[in-house]
Amino acid sequence: MPGPSARRDTSVSVTQAHPSTGLTNRAGQERESAFSEPAGRRLKILFVTNWYPTLDEPAKAVWVREHAKAVQLYADVVVLHFAGTDAGLRTSSHVLPETNEVLNEGIPTYRVRHRRSRIPHLSYLYYVRGLFRAYRHLSDQGFRPHIIHAHIYDVGGPAVLLGRRHSIPVVVSEQFSSFPRQLLGPLDLFKAWLAFRWAHRVLPVSLALQRAIETYGIHAHFQVVPNVADTAIFAPPPAREPTLPQRLLFVGQLVPIKGLPYLLHALSALRHPRADWHLDIVGDGHARQIYESLAAELGLSANVSFHGLKTKREVAHLMRGADLFVLPSLCETFSAPSVEALATGLPVLATRCGGPEEFMRDGLGLLVPPGDTGALTEGLHSMLDHLPAYSRHEVAQYARDHFSPEVVGAILHAIYRSLDAPKRSG
Repeated sequence: MPGPSARRDTSVSVTQAHPSTGLTNRAGQERESAFSEPAGRRLKILFVTNWYPTLDEPAKAVWVREHAKAVQLYADVVVLHFAGTDAGLRTSSHVLPETNEVLNEGIPTYRVRHRRSRIPHLSYLYYVRGLFRAYRHLSDQGFRPHIIHAHIYDVGGPAVLLGRRHSIPVVVSEQFSSFPRQLLGPLDLFKAWLAFRWAHRVLPVSLALQRAIETYGIHAHFQVVPNVADTAIFAPPPAREPTLPQRLLFVGQLVPIKGLPYLLHALSALRHPRADWHLDIVGDGHARQIYESLAAELGLSANVSFHGLKTKREVAHLMRGADLFVLPSLCETFSAPSVEALATGLPVLATRCGGPEEFMRDGLGLLVPPGDTGALTEGLHSMLDHLPAYSRHEVAQYARDHFSPEVVGAILHAIYRSLDAPKRSG
């Protein structure tokens, strides 16, 4: 049965509300909604994103969900995921609750799809309209956010329009590597300018990303907020005896920007003086077959294993059994897998590719130049020789102190409170 917003306007279709949130489609219900205001005035935060884990892509933009889970420690959170167009829609947009709890991880989530138009750019208007309709549906059911938190600039523009319409502060998180890679075209630059110029706060995941955004002449109220490491899952093992071969681990997309060929060539050079290592590669991407072939050509088939995609818990298990995490990327705005590795107590060998320089410290690992096979070979050789010098307990403690859900959630909550305070005082 359609919800109240659908009854008033047939241009949007709304399905039965999310079972875990207390939302229903009956207006004026007597039972108090799960979103009703508690005594302590817990803030309500609406996450809006185009990127989010799905059944087909369970690893996509996991960092957005980790932010939402961190915020949920201090506030009520609902996620609106704009999942793209649907050619079969007869209405302009459709809101569907995500009922898969593996994907939700306890966060009420809605998938929003909009109609595809044959007229150029009209689909984008359906997209913007879909955001307004989805907001009205949530508002009708009792969820009236104090803050809108958009993730990535492309949804930031519609989010700030929505915020202005309803006098709601908007923050925009950003971590798109196209900024430092100088890949944005004129239309995307306009979208970014619109979102960042009008947002109350822009939250890049690193200072390097902020500076990359500023090189485009875009200025905003910036505050760096890092990604989250789920320290309940990414935690060090109770005890671990050294074993041979020593386990190296890479986790990431198998695409050129991640620099995996440099790592494979470095390992090929390393194999001649020493063979006391094995590399486990976790992830997938369009270049996987190319990298598998390269490993075979370099004679590394017995030393390198490709595992494909793994769940978060499976990755954490591999990290606890590894000796060294390796990030050979050419460009990173942060590197969540590196921080998750640190949270398990795993030392990290990373490139100076943007984000890692800002969180790597003495006692955590080593930094080498990106795209430099020789430097990577030397770094691997040095770290394999000195692994006992790294305290897994101290490495994990550093990650907990800086990237745990409690820490990052508190940072975000303080930002929300600072933006909500003027509304309350006014």
